[in-house]
Amino acid sequence: MALTALNPALASLDPDALPDDGTDPGDEEAHAVEVRQLQVPMDLHTSRLDKALAELVPEFSRSYLQQLLGQGAVQLNGQAVQKPAAKVKLGDQLTVAMRPTAQSQAFKPEAMALNVVFEDEHLLVVNKPAGLVVHPAPGNWSGTLLNGLLAHHAGAVQVPRAGIVHRLDKDTSGLMVVAKTRAVMDALVALIAQRDVSRRYLALGQGGWQGAPMQTVDAAIGRDPRNRLRMAVVDLQHSPGKTARTDITCLSTTTAHCLVHCKLHTGRTHQIRVHMQHLHHPLVADAVYGGAAEGGLQRQALHAFALQFVHPITGQDLALRAPPPDDFLTAAEKLGLQYNCPP
Repeated sequence: MALTALNPALASLDPDALPDDGTDPGDEEAHAVEVRQLQVPMDLHTSRLDKALAELVPEFSRSYLQQLLGQGAVQLNGQAVQKPAAKVKLGDQLTVAMRPTAQSQAFKPEAMALNVVFEDEHLLVVNKPAGLVVHPAPGNWSGTLLNGLLAHHAGAVQVPRAGIVHRLDKDTSGLMVVAKTRAVMDALVALIAQRDVSRRYLALGQGGWQGAPMQTVDAAIGRDPRNRLRMAVVDLQHSPGKTARTDITCLSTTTAHCLVHCKLHTGRTHQIRVHMQHLHHPLVADAVYGGAAEGGLQRQALHAFALQFVHPITGQDLALRAPPPDDFLTAAEKLGLQYNCPP
C-alpha cells in the first residue's frame, strides 16, 4: 500500500498512538502512516464528524474512525478534533492519519470474470456464483464481488461499498443489482426499503411438501438466543428482531424433498433459510439450519433467479432472470424433483 504524507505536520504522528489493528509490531509497514486530505461535500453539510468520515472513507468501519478521532489523528480545518458529534460544513477540510489495516487494503481492484446480465451507465445486475463472497470481511479480505466491481468500472471507487445495495450469502447464487453512482445507489436503497424491488428465489428443501401449494410465512426473525451465529424465528414481545414475510410455493415434491419458489416481501438476514426451517423444510446442504448434504450439493440449495424493478433513472421496467446453476439442477434431478421455471 503506497503511503503519501500530504500534511507534514501529521506525517510525524506516532503510529503507536493509533488504534490496534492487529498488525505485527515487528512489521515495518505497520508503522507507516497514511494521511488523507478530504473535503466535505454538500450532502454532508451539518453532518456529525464521525458520519462524514464514514461516508468519505468507506473502507474503514465507523468504530475504527471514531478511535482515530479519540487518538487525535483527525484535523478539522487544521485543528485537531476529538469529538465524534462535532458538526462539519460544506467545504471543511479534513485531514486523517491512518495506519494501513487488512480492512483498508481489501478495498482494491481485482480483475475477475463477472457474469453481467444487464448494464448501463447507471447500474448493473450480476449473476453471482455460489462461493463468491460479496463484501470483504474477516477471513475474506480479497477475491470478493466488491473487489471485482472496483476493477470492472472506474466509478466504483467513488461509491460506498462499490455500489452494493443488497447481499447474497456466500453460498447462495443468483442476481444482484449494483449501483454505479451515489445517486442511483440512494435511489435503489429507497426502492428496496419501499419493497418496490421484487426478488424471487428457488430452493430445494428436505421433507415432502404438505398442505396448500402456496404458504405465506409471516414470522419475525432475530438473532437465535441459543446460538448467536444463527438467526431464528422469534417472538417480538420477548426477543429483539424484525418482521419478516415470505411467500413459498411448492413446484415439485417427493416424499423426501421439495422444490419451492420463494418471494421475499422483506429482506432479513437468512430469511428464506430461517423460514424454510420454520416450516420443517430446511434447505438441502444448509448445515447451519439443519439441512443435510444431498444430491451432490455441498452448499445451501438457494438461487436468486428473478429480479424486477423500475430503473430509477430511465423508468424502464427491468425484469431479469438467471437459470439455476448446474449443481442446483443436478441435485434436483438426483432427488427426483421436476424443475419447471415459474412464470
